[in-house]
Amino acid sequence: MSKARYDSQQLNDLVIQMMETELGGEQVYRTAIQCAIHPDLKEEWEEYLQETLTHQHVVRSLCDTLGLSPDTQTPTRRVVKHIGESLVKAMQLTRKEAGPAAAQLVAAECVVHAETKDHANWELLGKVAEVATGDLGKALKAAHQAVEKDEDHHLYHTKGWCRELAIEALGMPAVLPPPEEVKNVETAIGASRAEQQRAAML
Repeated sequence: MSKARYDSQQLNDLVIQMMETELGGEQVYRTAIQCAIHPDLKEEWEEYLQETLTHQHVVRSLCDTLGLSPDTQTPTRRVVKHIGESLVKAMQLTRKEAGPAAAQLVAAECVVHAETKDHANWELLGKVAEVATGDLGKALKAAHQAVEKDEDHHLYHTKGWCRELAIEALGMPAVLPPPEEVKNVETAIGASRAEQQRAAML
């Protein structure tokens, strides 16, 4: 019998962090939607919120497979929770003190922060899924395949919005909606290509 090439305790810790990341992501999106001015961006975040709620169910199922309570508290989970709450507070502060345009831009920045962690979580889970065997391996692969594309979309598209909103805030011509939307980007390579084409889209 081959030895699993991953640390099962670290996998448990990762899945608990993922649970908190998805819960915090829900609150980040609920606040970000309140800050959105551009109708296309608001619609997109409303879609991402619904997908995040679905991702919560996927991670809860993973917890069941691993024999973990989704409410398990760990030091790393508390850090994830603290960061998520801080992102929500940052958006609320900007909305109160800096006006709608600044609040929308800060919301985009906060979504990118949250989605960077979320995207990294699922990438790591995908690495374990590649080597895990048996029923656990099947569960990890199924979860990763169900969510990975959504996470790519959330991160790369919101990074595009964030970049263009920041350029617009500087008084420079911006591509809104961003090239990532027009090109329907789903990968890091696609995002890079879309950004390189933005000058031709002005």
